Amino acid sequence: MAYQFDFPAVFDYTDALVTGAGVTLGLTLVGALLGGALGTLGGVVRAWRIHPLDWAFRLYVEVIRNTPFLVQLLFIFFGLPSLGVQINEWQASILTMVVNLGAYTTEIIRAGIEATPRGQIEAAQSLAMNRWQTFRHVVLRPSLQRVWPALSSQVIIVMLGSAVCSQIATEDLTFAANFIQSRNFRAFETYLVVTFLYFLLALLTRQLLNWVGRRFVAPRRPCSPEVR
Repeated sequence: MAYQFDFPAVFDYTDALVTGAGVTLGLTLVGALLGGALGTLGGVVRAWRIHPLDWAFRLYVEVIRNTPFLVQLLFIFFGLPSLGVQINEWQASILTMVVNLGAYTTEIIRAGIEATPRGQIEAAQSLAMNRWQTFRHVVLRPSLQRVWPALSSQVIIVMLGSAVCSQIATEDLTFAANFIQSRNFRAFETYLVVTFLYFLLALLTRQLLNWVGRRFVAPRRPCSPEVR
């Protein structure tokens, strides 16, 4: 018997798809902001060998990079309550994404900082720039510019990996897909639509990150004088 496609049976649950996509984007936004901040701190600590935090971040990075995202999620969601830390599925998903992205961002930013030529730092010091000015304008911003494509890719990887958060009943896009196909029994159509939505979210997120990189990360070019 030829298979009869029935995509309207999926789009009858458009509200669930939109809600799930919104939750996925929300998780990604919060995870990127907090994970990026954690990774920036870790990158500075690792690049400049700031003790005793250096060994702590080294251990943290090794543990996270060598364990599955799903195991990290289950450990946080089921393990922390055993220690008396009450946490819901949304908080567990956010915390896992922050911890996971923070570890990878630490190494990416560390590599960017270590690629900063020593001569540029010495030139900044010769111009009487203080430590904060040197760090902000000579070290951090150029480093972020160098590694921004890698950071953008890592954010998208974590966004796509957030699909496993549905395993603890976080109502993201994958949760919506599981819910829909359990109602209409159209697994092929449902997961095909959701695959396309993830693809679209990844493209839109990359475009947004590219715009952020051009607008806020790329160094401002001085205005050239008018030719008279």
